[in-house]
Amino acid sequence: MTQANSQILTDQPERSVKRAIGRGLLLRCPDCGKGAILHSYLKVNETCDCCGLELSRAKADDGPAYLTILIVGHIVGFAMHFSFVTWRPEPITMVTIGLTLAITSSLIMLPRMKGLIIGFQWAKRMYGF
Repeated sequence: MTQANSQILTDQPERSVKRAIGRGLLLRCPDCGKGAILHSYLKVNETCDCCGLELSRAKADDGPAYLTILIVGHIVGFAMHFSFVTWRPEPITMVTIGLTLAITSSLIMLPRMKGLIIGFQWAKRMYGF
């Protein structure tokens, strides 16, 4: 890295990672916190409607799916183990409740994980943010 590139990177103000991740979890623009980052279930807006931040640079790829599976798998796995040890329900009951819980929580969590990753990328100035 040259001296000029180093100087450019240090002149930019620090961005709050916590605030950006929090706004991402709320599916809001990581910069202003007002505009939506998604215009359908998982499609990223080209730009923020409020501040004009170019959101199309985000590269979430498979990250949201991995995070969702990691979190949901732990929650549902623990819940199924706890319910089996405590109440000993029928296997079909456990499968039905476990699948319903896993699918519902995954569908709720997946867009928020995408927002989290977009917020983190913006805070760390990744991919040209």
